[in-house]
Amino acid sequence: MDLDLALVRAFVATAGTLHFGRAAEELNTSQQALSKRVARLEELLGLRLFERQGGTRLSEAGERFLPAAREALAAGERAVAAVTGAGPVVRIDTWGHLYAPMRTVADAVQALGSVRWEPGPGRDWPSVAGALLRGDTDLGFGRVHPLPDGRDAGLTQRLVRLEPVDVVLSPSHASAGADALRPADLRDSVLWCPAELSRLDFLGRFADEFRITRRHDGPNLGLDHFLRHLRDDPEAFTVFPADEPLPDHMGLRCVPLVEPTPLYAWSLTWRESARHPLLNTLLHGFTEAGRTRRWLEYDPHRDWLPDIDHPKLAARCRGGGM
Repeated sequence: MDLDLALVRAFVATAGTLHFGRAAEELNTSQQALSKRVARLEELLGLRLFERQGGTRLSEAGERFLPAAREALAAGERAVAAVTGAGPVVRIDTWGHLYAPMRTVADAVQALGSVRWEPGPGRDWPSVAGALLRGDTDLGFGRVHPLPDGRDAGLTQRLVRLEPVDVVLSPSHASAGADALRPADLRDSVLWCPAELSRLDFLGRFADEFRITRRHDGPNLGLDHFLRHLRDDPEAFTVFPADEPLPDHMGLRCVPLVEPTPLYAWSLTWRESARHPLLNTLLHGFTEAGRTRRWLEYDPHRDWLPDIDHPKLAARCRGGGM
């Protein structure tokens, strides 16, 4: 049978929202027109793709059809791009937004010219891993760590940056005037976390490694909200990427961490079975940016990296990334 991509697109949009009205808005069409397209696709396939009683959900056939449907749409976009010269779109989802992941992405892709980017905000690493496995995005960028129950199986990662972090202190903190601090100097202070600590792998491992037992976490309500509360607590501190400037109006103190300097690992990740046609070009862009900006410098006598990041670094070294 001939597969009409307009019908497939209607199915994929509805599968993504599980709501015919929202899917119709996404495709800028009426709910009636969208429903007709989905019904026509079901008629052609001879299978029901959605269960519609008690809400909309995918049927077993719909679950089986969805991954291939997404790949068919992507292939169609690539075919159009091949003849129009527009080039394929690269969808990239980032997480760890208070640490500004797009700074690194922007540095890496600025020399790639005509590549069309479609950035999206991911909630956290588990949600982006799910989007990659479903085919909802092409690349993920942020801090990667093992997920329970092997939920990241099928995904490949590439370490692209090790970023030093500073300690950020309330101006009334006892150590606010220090020129540098060791992580061990913070044991009597309160580690403030910009989201629930269970979602912040790096901060949890940092606190455990340096025996920082007093910890405060909460929902992510944005950078200004977080920093205002940090500023008003004379016992509080957090860690923040050294290259990311904080708002001047907050009056906070940023102090380098030494002996050792903790490093935050940024990685690219993708689904190996659905490699984007521009993936090798993009990886080259990150490699070149890392070489010129010395993103992968690491000295085990000077720096601290969580144990789970050491295999990433070793793999990167074997691949010639250092």
